[in-house]
Amino acid sequence: MGSARWAFPCAAWVPRRDEWLLAARLVQPEERDRVRQFVFARDAKAAMVEEAAAPYGDSAGEPRVEREVLGQEETRAGRLLIRKLMAEKLRIPWNEIHLQRTSKGKPFLVNDILGIHPNFNFNVSHQGDYAVLAAEPELQVGIDIMKTNLPGSGSIPDFFRIMKRQFTEAEWSVIKSMNNEWIQLDMFYRHWALKESFIKAIGIGIGFNLQRIEFNVSPLQLEVGKVYKETKMMLDGDKEEGWTFEETRLDDLHHVAVALGKPEVFVQKDSNGLSKDVTQPQFQVLTFDDLVAAGVPIAHEDPAYWDNFCSKQEYPARQSTYSR
Repeated sequence: MGSARWAFPCAAWVPRRDEWLLAARLVQPEERDRVRQFVFARDAKAAMVEEAAAPYGDSAGEPRVEREVLGQEETRAGRLLIRKLMAEKLRIPWNEIHLQRTSKGKPFLVNDILGIHPNFNFNVSHQGDYAVLAAEPELQVGIDIMKTNLPGSGSIPDFFRIMKRQFTEAEWSVIKSMNNEWIQLDMFYRHWALKESFIKAIGIGIGFNLQRIEFNVSPLQLEVGKVYKETKMMLDGDKEEGWTFEETRLDDLHHVAVALGKPEVFVQKDSNGLSKDVTQPQFQVLTFDDLVAAGVPIAHEDPAYWDNFCSKQEYPARQSTYSR
């Protein structure tokens, strides 16, 4: 049972009738009903795949500035992505996977896997055009994706002033050292994804002071498709050697950070006495067929579900755009 790094391009997915009705049959009825309630098709598609519709912004894509909303996509874990993971990595038959929600809305797996996979960890995120998932058989894991997008209102300097308390002086120095405002905004979101990946990995979320963690990003420029793990983190002023941060650009706009913590069981060592270096996996961009390959319908087909989807507008009327 290996690691997983998956990305599904929700925004580019234009579901056919048969695909949408099949997707609805592959999730539990209560989750299907939640998807039906979304106003916009964009959010319904993301919810069907990952159940995390725009947790970082309002309807125009503007990031919310209140710390309390950060990390909320962990409470909206993905349905089809999670079911694919459980079916393929944990070998639980699709129609036997049972997911429930806590009183705060966080999904959890009811099936008992502790005896077989006691340290299995996974995390999901959705923002921008993709839903992403990272899973590890032994390590703590948190994942976050951010799309570089102009603020819905106001200038970039104004946006930075509003967000000043989210980063340390050293981090702001790196962000503002970039050549132009767009690249500064891109570096801002890179730092944001890194911080959120760590917070999600440790499971703290609300109330965590982001200035307690500081990232020294390296290299400054990331090529699309490559996986980097040179970035280092400081916690309360001390270097955290036990954490690794994988960084990947899915494209020019989407940055993904995966936080990997210490293994919770003994890791076999090589002949030199050092832990074996695990090759970081590349992100696999999934098609819809990939997503449902192991799927077994658990509900009856409802033709009205397609009519409901077709009645939705794809995006809100107001959208932030940027041409470079």
